[in-house]
Amino acid sequence: MYVIPQQALPPVTVPARGLLSSNGNTWRLAGVLVAILTALPLLTLLPAWLTAEDEVWRHLADTLLLDLLRNTAVLTLGVGVGVFVLGVGLAWLTAMCEFPGRRIFDWALMLPLGIPTYVLAFVFIGFLDFSGPVQSSLRTLFNSTGTALWFPLIRSEGGVIAVMVLALYPYVYMLARAAFLGQGRNVLESGRILGLNPWQVFFRISLPMARPAIAAGVALALMETLADFGAVAIFNYDTFTTALYKAWFDLFNLPAAAQLSTLLLLFVALALVSERQSRGRARFYSGGKRVNAQRYRLTGKRAWLACGSATLVLALAFLIPVAQLVVWVVSTGIADLDTRYLEFVSHTLLLGTLGALLTVACALLLGYVRKQWPDNITRFSTQLATLGYALPGSVLAVGIMLLFTWVDTGMDTFTGTNLMLSSSVIALLFAYLVRFLAVAHGPIESALERVTPSIQQAARSLGATHREVLWRIYLPILRPSLLTAALLVFVDIMKEMPATLLLRPFDWDTLAIRIFELTSEGEWERAALPALTLVLVGLIPVILLVRRSGK
Repeated sequence: MYVIPQQALPPVTVPARGLLSSNGNTWRLAGVLVAILTALPLLTLLPAWLTAEDEVWRHLADTLLLDLLRNTAVLTLGVGVGVFVLGVGLAWLTAMCEFPGRRIFDWALMLPLGIPTYVLAFVFIGFLDFSGPVQSSLRTLFNSTGTALWFPLIRSEGGVIAVMVLALYPYVYMLARAAFLGQGRNVLESGRILGLNPWQVFFRISLPMARPAIAAGVALALMETLADFGAVAIFNYDTFTTALYKAWFDLFNLPAAAQLSTLLLLFVALALVSERQSRGRARFYSGGKRVNAQRYRLTGKRAWLACGSATLVLALAFLIPVAQLVVWVVSTGIADLDTRYLEFVSHTLLLGTLGALLTVACALLLGYVRKQWPDNITRFSTQLATLGYALPGSVLAVGIMLLFTWVDTGMDTFTGTNLMLSSSVIALLFAYLVRFLAVAHGPIESALERVTPSIQQAARSLGATHREVLWRIYLPILRPSLLTAALLVFVDIMKEMPATLLLRPFDWDTLAIRIFELTSEGEWERAALPALTLVLVGLIPVILLVRRSGK
């Protein structure tokens, strides 16, 4: 055994206040400031109600308000039910049952997570609309036989709900699958011993135990639904996000847009609170080993029905859309591969890179501060800073526009200098920070939990500062999680449309904005090139998630 000579050890000098030294207070103050900054856009929305906008609200009440309330409620309910049924059903099949192709579907059903909702929306419209290839082929076939053709309308309420369910079900599938795999084998075997069939085991044991994970996945899908602007705009389906955009750009009324934003936040809060209330005081626990080989073996019609259902979902949500994008790019979209397209790509990559670096750095700061000082102040600061993911991008855009407009006005009044922050790249990066800080915080926090306190205590006892502990100990350990967090935020920024659309500087279009402009004009084929680029890049974090979930 190797023994370190005693004279090589420096004298141990631990400050009387320990980690609560003045240096520690500086780190804690930095974490609190990050939390306050990320909460400012939300706080700036509240004073908007002090301004009377009677004409705008009278116009909305006479024309759109009731439709907005109904459409938003119906869309939220429809998507919530759809992602629950699809995500939980597929998760149970792949985790607990054995059927042909299960190993492929186990990871392939996560791939639709890399396709933005607005991309899936315009692909389905271009593919299934009256002038699309499906209906055109059917008309050619049936007209020759003299048979009348009926085809369901894709531009309908059911169409937008179906598209959003196909795009968002992986949130529920991923979390429910992990919950089912983590359930104790002894619990399932107990159900079998009691004579329960697979359906009874699912409804009485597995589903209640997986409820927290399923609720988290449904909540994520609902927040994405309420935040969506691109898909509902492509379908011409008016919700609060489209009304907010019209109030800002068509009516040129920022206070009215802020008031609509607070109402949209009310929908988000109600969706989250209702789930918490329905859960009540119930708590669910699981124990035992992961379920590997002990699966229900499906045979005969049941096996092929399970295989066919998974194949149909994967084809509709991923295979057919990607194939259609490739066909459009090969046929006509390649003509748009010019210098302007390269500008779209460069703007997208630059914003994604800068936003990811800024967001991951702030998430690392918050995680480190909470790790070192797990008191009520730092805990509340972390929760406050990560609240932004529940805020739609359009709501954030309004709050940031109001905030930076006040800053510009104040600087112009007192210094005579107008920084034009409200229409700058800084405003966009700040929006990305607020929106996706929770995305980066998740993997970093989980990795920090695996770092034993004895490591950093030993470093501190040897006289290392907090900066040295973070740089020389935590960063090497957290490197894989930091890379995962950066990739997730990078792709989320690339796909973000509402905040980018409302806050982008002049002539600073991105791939997402290019898709919106082309789809607004019905140019589905030309929108395929930027859409396919987003999809291919979006598959990177999905593949990482698949590999991590497999471990």
